[in-house]
Amino acid sequence: MIYLDSFRLPTTAEEEFFFTPPPLNPNFKMKNFRTVYETKYPFHLFDFRELPELTFKDITVFCGNNGSGKSTVLNVISEKLHLPRSTPYNRSDFFDDYTELCSFKLSGDISEDSCIITSDDVFDRVLDIRRINLGIDNRRSELIQEFISERNNTRESSNHLAGIDDYDRWKKAADMRNKHTTQSQYIRSNLKRNIRECSNGESALSYFIDQIADGGLYLLDEPENSLSPSNQLQLKFFIEDCVRNHNCQFILSTHSPFLLSLKYAKIYDLDAVPVESVRSWTELACVKAYYDFFREHMEEFH
Repeated sequence: MIYLDSFRLPTTAEEEFFFTPPPLNPNFKMKNFRTVYETKYPFHLFDFRELPELTFKDITVFCGNNGSGKSTVLNVISEKLHLPRSTPYNRSDFFDDYTELCSFKLSGDISEDSCIITSDDVFDRVLDIRRINLGIDNRRSELIQEFISERNNTRESSNHLAGIDDYDRWKKAADMRNKHTTQSQYIRSNLKRNIRECSNGESALSYFIDQIADGGLYLLDEPENSLSPSNQLQLKFFIEDCVRNHNCQFILSTHSPFLLSLKYAKIYDLDAVPVESVRSWTELACVKAYYDFFREHMEEFH
């Protein structure tokens, strides 16, 4: 399902006009001439690599070296479409001006579930799980000490209860002193089980599965980060299934040969001058680098 049909970034001429003062440009803003700005990012990012009007399929992929503008294109699209995101990103005072110069065409309504997912979102998910489990582990240690201390305590608890807090403390003490209550039973009844702490790759993969719903437009910025090769393949199959059976559209930036091989994906090579779509993922320089490396070491696989 295609929701975003096309997206147009400003041309080099339009960018130059933006910085042209009056009277030629009545919309000129004084900040354009301030020397305190060290960068006018994302202006001039694609100088000499004029991007065509970007057209999209069910799956569209941006590929290129670091600094080629893959993530910037996704951020510009997400800002223009007002897609929600979980973590901040690198931007400048000129980012809103740049997105104002962009335009797009839709083929369908974009659902509220649509969003941009970045590697920072995935890392935060992994760290959150670790922090939660650390808190649970600390509380488990406290409960063990409480249980041992109460079992070794021979004094009788007072039956004079001043309020609900006293009752709770009395009830816990009674539970711990009950000879039929084991330490493990007491801890299980008073403590959440740990959130299953998977490997980073498994946690990252589960994040994508949890975030992606039916009928949405999803921008994925280098989703292969933290994913092992086998989990990258699992994500590839998941994306293909979401497109085929759940009416989703995906726009990705990636270096991963596994994700570049997504079936029927349209791929833009941002390293090409001018930027162009390629006929096959096997034409890309990053994929050929893998091919050449494994071919050179072919005998070592026998």
